[in-house]
Amino acid sequence: MTEPLWQPSRERIADANLTAFIAQVNQDRGTRLSGYDALYDWSVAEPAQFWQAVWDFCGVIADAGGPVLVDGDKMPGARFFPEARVNFAENLLRRRPGEPGEDGDAMVFWGEDKVKRRLSHRAVYEQVSRLSQALAAEGVGPGDRVAGFLPNMPETVIAMLAATALGAVWSSCSPDFGVQGVLDRFGQIEPKVLFCADGYHYNGKTLDSRPRVAEFTAQMPSLAKIVVVPYTEAAPDVSAIDRAVPLADFVAPFEAGEIAFARQPFNAPLYIMFSSGTTGKPKCIVHGIGGTLLQHLKEHKLLCDVKPGDRVFYFTTCGWMMWNWLVPGLASEATLLLYDGSPFAPDGNILFDFAEAEQATLFGTSAKYIDALGKAGLDPQANHDLSALRLVTSTGSPLVPEGFDYVYEHIKKDVCLSSIAGGTDIISCFVGGNPVGPVWRGEIQRRGLGMAVEVYNDRGQPVRGEKGELVCVKPFPCMPIGFWDDPGGARYRAAYFETYPNIWHHGDFVELTEHGGIIVYGRSDATLNPGGVRIGTAEIYRQVEKLEAVEESIVIGQDWQGDVRVVLFVKLRPGAVLDDDLVAQIKGQIRSGATPRHVPAKVVQVADIPRTKSGKIVELAVRDIVHDRAIKNIEALANPEALELYRGLKELQS
Repeated sequence: MTEPLWQPSRERIADANLTAFIAQVNQDRGTRLSGYDALYDWSVAEPAQFWQAVWDFCGVIADAGGPVLVDGDKMPGARFFPEARVNFAENLLRRRPGEPGEDGDAMVFWGEDKVKRRLSHRAVYEQVSRLSQALAAEGVGPGDRVAGFLPNMPETVIAMLAATALGAVWSSCSPDFGVQGVLDRFGQIEPKVLFCADGYHYNGKTLDSRPRVAEFTAQMPSLAKIVVVPYTEAAPDVSAIDRAVPLADFVAPFEAGEIAFARQPFNAPLYIMFSSGTTGKPKCIVHGIGGTLLQHLKEHKLLCDVKPGDRVFYFTTCGWMMWNWLVPGLASEATLLLYDGSPFAPDGNILFDFAEAEQATLFGTSAKYIDALGKAGLDPQANHDLSALRLVTSTGSPLVPEGFDYVYEHIKKDVCLSSIAGGTDIISCFVGGNPVGPVWRGEIQRRGLGMAVEVYNDRGQPVRGEKGELVCVKPFPCMPIGFWDDPGGARYRAAYFETYPNIWHHGDFVELTEHGGIIVYGRSDATLNPGGVRIGTAEIYRQVEKLEAVEESIVIGQDWQGDVRVVLFVKLRPGAVLDDDLVAQIKGQIRSGATPRHVPAKVVQVADIPRTKSGKIVELAVRDIVHDRAIKNIEALANPEALELYRGLKELQS
């Protein structure tokens, strides 16, 4: 393709936060930077200067002072702003009662088509004030864990802010987790207080969370209190849950007032995030206050061009890191648009109904959702006013080139489409958007500012225009501060620094393109190796899912006769049949669209494809069950029963 799909207008470039940031850097630092690429090169060459400039431009509220970076040649071991003290909630609640705009929307919430609410900045501040006092009275303080088993609703944000205002550590998962899945996560970190809702809505149904809450909290002796948030009922009965109290009763003794934010060291813990857990008990990844805040401010303000008054939406649950990424939009003085439930209830249009009604400026979702829209034949731009929309972001899995086409043909022509990629490991992105640069079909726009990303070949050499391993060769503030219960940090080092000493090895199979963009071909541990040639799974998915008959697919490498053969499983649309003609069509599409090496040796029809709670397909779990290996933690899956469809298949015995 010789022309980009989209380029920003001169007016948009002139108005961008990134343009103002470059001007500020040039003025303050005596540099002559022009454009994203020059800024990127400077940001990785001068990390201390860059992160100080981000701090200043974004107006971080903190007790500053001291050096920006100590031991900057060590990874792990580098420390950013080691003498600074900061409070996460204080930065997100920067609009205070009595200030202009206090009655504007801080959050707007839709629970499918059943619940609609909005909260002003004043209301949020006052609710956080009362709840933080209630938590303090329960003995919660710095370092204590507070957990949420909650839908993506305003009270979840408020509970997180109340906990972190006290210096406590927040952790959450979505209420569709089973009992063992919750125990595998929260059981490791021993929270003092748990927040849960009485239930939630999904695809038109109302589900009661209380029986599961009663079951798993009975096995968590660390809990002093379980606070139940009303959602599906106005006054839910909590009597069956030991140590439970309704939210209204929990905060009743306290009046709203000025919040006493507990400023903590920059690298004190803020969040505990969990790996997917499909290969064993989930890793508990601990993220620091300052690094998380600074990285999210950078990504929101500079890479997503979020401005005061913008209205920011991301389709996510509280079990996916994109919830943690969305919420700091408050620190950029944006309104959060929160949605909980099925993205297709009741007729497939609800997310765009929400975006239209609330004039969303940023619409974030998953690549799988965009693919599903295309498969369903939906055309949001035909019946929605999306004139306020400036940015669409996509993550969770690689967005295929046809997904780019769909956005520009069926959502909006004049929009910056930023495919982004990073992960729970860094609670943010290594690669993502550039609001002042072009969008090329099938490519993530740029490496993230301050993230010294390279692509290494099999010999550990940086390459461009070749597929290889995504690495980061210099420290960055949002590296985890460690894993929970990992004295000495041995598991932490093994996870990221064992392959290349002193270099972060992320585990993505990628390519740095001639445009300076990035293509992600899948996870390194899921790449296929027929005949010793590495193939990214995303290359096969792109071709297969072009076919009308195929709803979704998953591909693995099966050990076979001393080599590896490619096996493709397909879930077909209703009425379609995997006959010889369709198999030939699938193989022909892969051969012509990719290479003969990509063509699967076997194509097998399945009724369902297993996925994690955040919607990611689990290639490794399928590969293990095909090879009759134990699956260590099926509780991490949204549909664990689907795995049994792959066990002992006769089609794979010959």
